[in-house]
Amino acid sequence: MITEQLISPGSIVVVGGSDDVSKPGGSALKNLINLNYKGRIYVVNPKGKNIQGKETFPSLEELPPVDCAILAIPAKMCVEAVRTLCEKKGCKALIIYSAGFQENSAEGARYEREIVECADRCGASVIGPNCIGVATPHYAGIFTQPVSNLSPDGIDIISGSGATVVFIMEAARQHGIRFANVFSVGNSAQAGVEDVLKYLDEHYIPGKSSPVKLLYIESIADPDLLLKHARSLVLKGARIAAIKAGYSETGSRAASSHTGALATPDAAVNALFRKAGIVRAYSREELVNIASVMMCPRPVGNRMAIVTHAGGPAVMLTDILSTSGVEIPKLSGEKADELLSELYLGSSVGNPIDFLATGTGAQLSRILEACERDFDVDSMAVIFGCPGLSDVTDVYKGLLKKIKECRKPIYSILPSIINAKDAIETFQKMGGISFNDEVAFGEAFVKVMNTPAPEEEIIAPAVDKQMIRSVIEECQDGFLPPRQVQLLLDAAGIGRVKEMVAGNVEEALEAVREIGYPVAMKVIGPIHKTDVGGVSLNVNDDNTLSTEFTRMMSIEGTSGILLQPMLYGTELFIGAKKEEKFGTVVMCGLGGIFIETLKDTGTALAPVSRREAEKMITGLKGYGILAGTRGKEGVNTVLFNEAIRRVSALCTAAPEISEMDLNPLLGNARTVTVVDARIKIKK
Repeated sequence: MITEQLISPGSIVVVGGSDDVSKPGGSALKNLINLNYKGRIYVVNPKGKNIQGKETFPSLEELPPVDCAILAIPAKMCVEAVRTLCEKKGCKALIIYSAGFQENSAEGARYEREIVECADRCGASVIGPNCIGVATPHYAGIFTQPVSNLSPDGIDIISGSGATVVFIMEAARQHGIRFANVFSVGNSAQAGVEDVLKYLDEHYIPGKSSPVKLLYIESIADPDLLLKHARSLVLKGARIAAIKAGYSETGSRAASSHTGALATPDAAVNALFRKAGIVRAYSREELVNIASVMMCPRPVGNRMAIVTHAGGPAVMLTDILSTSGVEIPKLSGEKADELLSELYLGSSVGNPIDFLATGTGAQLSRILEACERDFDVDSMAVIFGCPGLSDVTDVYKGLLKKIKECRKPIYSILPSIINAKDAIETFQKMGGISFNDEVAFGEAFVKVMNTPAPEEEIIAPAVDKQMIRSVIEECQDGFLPPRQVQLLLDAAGIGRVKEMVAGNVEEALEAVREIGYPVAMKVIGPIHKTDVGGVSLNVNDDNTLSTEFTRMMSIEGTSGILLQPMLYGTELFIGAKKEEKFGTVVMCGLGGIFIETLKDTGTALAPVSRREAEKMITGLKGYGILAGTRGKEGVNTVLFNEAIRRVSALCTAAPEISEMDLNPLLGNARTVTVVDARIKIKK
């Protein structure tokens, strides 16, 4: 719950405010005063009077009505303070800095519950506890220092960690990034990252609201809410980048112990981010570089001109861009020759455009004009440092003027953070955003460009939902027997091999008369059939069939034998797994032993669109095998795509499916057919 009083309070009380600005209460009060909060400021401190020049009360009972309260007092005192504030003082927004809650003990968890119960009952927002606070264009309710990069025209950040948001803001300051809204949600007792994003989505005004949102997440409590509002924001024109920490098993444990919340499976996180159009970062610096790219207009295409007066950085940038799908087109012809004639001898304009270390600001402006007007490029990256021989402030001012006027995005890479320190600061104070390193810029640019916007609508293949529900309602928890698996696959329109089950040799011989030789035989019961010798292929006569049947029935756990005609093709895999809170993650890859050996899979959250399925397939490292190599027949990827989407539709219609494993499917140029399938139900 995010109330208006949290965003724009008319009055604020700092409970635990003091004259000691080295403590959270004193520092928060100082920030409110120094950053010109326009409303009334009160302080509650039983030991102080007129603290930092503000009206001070010895107790909450004596406090007048107030919109927003900042609590910087011990955890055990917060519950009663919240009751008084909400029930007697009309307070609708609570920012709780204090630690010692659910992250600390069972008693602390009880404090949190009681605070949230009271706030919910009174219609109040709770941010925290265990956080650094909130800053909006109306006030800075945070206790950290410095807070100099706050501005109404900045970007928004929501963080589950207080210290991390401070470090991100510090890194952002080095790029010239400013922040409009800062939310440090801490333990997320009531409002988490998802809830704040929901508020930003519901109040988003294209062209007015901050266009870039940064998220630092340790635990995703409500994936559906995050997906809904991130997707909505991106479709409205906003851009979102996020760190989801705890993607390793050990890191997941660290995140859990820090926040008191269970970290989530990383494959599901990746799938959610892709579906929402969120660009994922793995470090603070990467997040800030991505944000810097996002603060520039999005290019209409992927053709870039690299403008430099230093050859080495241009080569490194060219490498990272050109190997990641960004085109660095060769520039030639009359216009290129004309431009070259205006540069110093030894310059080159082939792209990168290198106008040498002695190049001037006037030459840079002329190059950018040519790139905008004369050359078929969509954006420009400018690398301009300073060898310490002259002041480049005027060059950077001219560059910023071009950035503001140019119809194509211009990215400024200003690497001389020592020699040109003052010039860079001037550039940034005037509104410029810059990058320190060309490769870091290139990697961020590629990530942003390669993250497509979410689809407005996903059209799923038609399936027989009535039949699917009928099978699900009749079955029990656990792995389904072959007949029910067959019914579900047929109801979903997923092509499967013709198969029959035999409980004795006579039934097997009868079945093979219908199927025809050669056949494949597989045990029913054991999960990993190959490991126990439970698969026999190319059985071609009655004698071999009888011998193999007897052998296989003796395998522990076997209840029958499945017989199928032998098919040929490339082994494929489609799987699905229900992830708690996230829904179903659908996977694909090369099948058979390759799925476990190569661990090369594409993933997406159900429902899966045609475009998502295509990216799952083409993103496989083994995609070349599917396309066909060295004369070997490839796989019909259109049918593979459809099979993936039909698995997704089946799992959407039957959310009771906890695991699904189609391995292998056999694919060739004409068909994609399920040969072996397991489906597990958990109602």
